Amino acid sequence: MYRQEFGSAMGSPVSPTVSNLFMEWLEQQAIHTAPLDFKPKLCVDDILEVIQKGSVDMLTQHLNQVDPTNSIKFTHETEQENQIPFLDTLIVKKPDGSIKLLVYRKKAHTNQYLNFQSHHPLQHKLGVIRTLL
Repeated sequence: MYRQEFGSAMGSPVSPTVSNLFMEWLEQQAIHTAPLDFKPKLCVDDILEVIQKGSVDMLTQHLNQVDPTNSIKFTHETEQENQIPFLDTLIVKKPDGSIKLLVYRKKAHTNQYLNFQSHHPLQHKLGVIRTLL
């Protein structure tokens, strides 16, 4: 799994659109120019890739060379004990080759949400409740 790190603040209303377009272009460039021995077999948005064992470091190095501005750096995580966290899920590889998806919470997760007695706007408080249902 790869994560990109942006180096600049985003203040303009068009920044998210421009950033998304640039990242789409960068991803296409990276995949099209990757050598066959470590080209991803599967690539899912936000980025989960299935690649040949032992190719992770070479692919990471390749990804970090594609950006002409040299301001985006990719890092990676590899599966541990046949599982890997991805977004808010834990992907578990079963012995029969199938996968199981579980809800994933980081170790730092405290199960604390916005206190209803706080001075936040009511729509923020109601939004927390709606997302939990």
